Amino acid sequence: MAKANATAPAINVIETDKAYKLELAAPGMTKEDFSVRIDEENNLVISMEKKAENKEEKKDGRYLRREFSYSKFQQTMILPENVDKDHISAQVGNGVLNIELPKLSEEEVKKPDRTIEVK
Repeated sequence: MAKANATAPAINVIETDKAYKLELAAPGMTKEDFSVRIDEENNLVISMEKKAENKEEKKDGRYLRREFSYSKFQQTMILPENVDKDHISAQVGNGVLNIELPKLSEEEVKKPDRTIEVK
């Protein structure tokens, strides 16, 4: 996973017995600002884009420094083989995007051996 930098929101990754959980700092963002998908290589792709707002004028002052500015962001994460890709869920609340990646059981992860015919 890529290391966080000044322009990327912080991401926490938690592993439990039944799932992996991602927490992405997203102050001021709504669910409409996010796209969470699985790409053609089975990677988790999290995209965030805040539509430009020209509400710089505040009734009680103006910004002298503005650091809450994650206008556009994309993170791609390689998923472990034991993630149930059909049951991933995501929701935004209290300034955090939460993504739950349920784990498959060991039996579901095991792939049958395949014999290659020698000619």
